Amino acid sequence: MTQFQIFIIRAILGAVFAVVLSRLFYPDANLIYVAGLGVILVGLAYFAEYLRNKKKQQP
Repeated sequence: MTQFQIFIIRAILGAVFAVVLSRLFYPDANLIYVAGLGVILVGLAYFAEYLRNKKKQQP
């Protein structure tokens, strides 16, 4: 898989989970906040990948 395909998958999953989480905990949340939560979730996915790769490179 290319990096772009991985990004698309993460963006779609981030959007889906953002909608589910926001509707579950804050049903009257604004669309801007839901989009922000999606961006945060995708960013956290990349941060977790960075930490995982960093841990693999250590001897």
